[in-house]
Amino acid sequence: MSNIAIVVPARLTSKRFPRKLLHLVQNKPLILWTAERIASEVPDLPLHFAVEDEELFNLLEDHGYQPIKTLSEHPSGTDRIAEANEKIQADYIINVQADEPLVTSSQIETLRELIHEPDIDMATMAAPFTQVDDYRDPDKVKVVFDNQNRALYFSRSPIPFARTQQGSIENQCLQENTYYWHLGLYAYTAEFINKFRKLSPGRLEMIERLEQLRALENGYTIAVGITNEPAAGVDTPGDIEEFEKRISV
Repeated sequence: MSNIAIVVPARLTSKRFPRKLLHLVQNKPLILWTAERIASEVPDLPLHFAVEDEELFNLLEDHGYQPIKTLSEHPSGTDRIAEANEKIQADYIINVQADEPLVTSSQIETLRELIHEPDIDMATMAAPFTQVDDYRDPDKVKVVFDNQNRALYFSRSPIPFARTQQGSIENQCLQENTYYWHLGLYAYTAEFINKFRKLSPGRLEMIERLEQLRALENGYTIAVGITNEPAAGVDTPGDIEEFEKRISV
C-alpha cells in the first residue's frame, strides 16, 4: 500500500456551470489547469483522477495523467474517491477538487500534516472571509469550528449569525476573522473513506447539499486547517472571469 496520494474527483454534470471542467481558459480546459497546478506544486505526490465521463478520461489520459473510470451513480465526490482507492490502495488520500486551479503546495502540505494527527478521520481547509457579499453568498460555504480547530458545522447560510444584522457588525466580524470560508480541499484516512462510502447520505447533507456533513452527522472528526491564501474555486461562469484575471497578473 502506498502512503499518500492525491485523488481528484471529476465529472461534467454541474447545475450551476454545465461542463465547466472542459471550459477553455486561454485555450486550455479548466481541468488541465488544475492538473498542471497540482503536478507543479507537489510533484512528490502521486496524482490520480476519479472520473465519470469518457471525455474527461480521454483528455486526461492524452495529457499523461492517470484517470480511473468510476461508476456514474455516486452521490458525492468522496464516494467516487473511495471507489478509485480500491485500485490506488493509498493509506491516506488528499482530495483536491477539479475546479480548484490555484491550489497551493502549502494548503496540500497542511492537509498532509493534519490527517496524520491522532484521532482525525478527515481534514479540510478554510480561509477568513474578507467581503460581506462573499459571506452572504450561499455558493460560498461557511464553516465553524471549536478551539482545537475541529469542525462543528458547515453551511451555505451565514454562520455564525450576527444577531444584530447591521453592516458595521458584519464588517467588524470580518476584521476579527470570525467568519470562515470552507475551501474544497480534503484529506482522509483510507479506513475512514471505506466506512464513509457505506453510510447513507445524511439528513443535513441532503438539505445543505454538502457531503462533509455526512461525516459530522455520523460522529467523525474533521480537522480544519487555516490558510490566508485566497480561495480560487470555479463554481460559476463569473468565477472564470476572476480566475482569468489572477493568471493574467
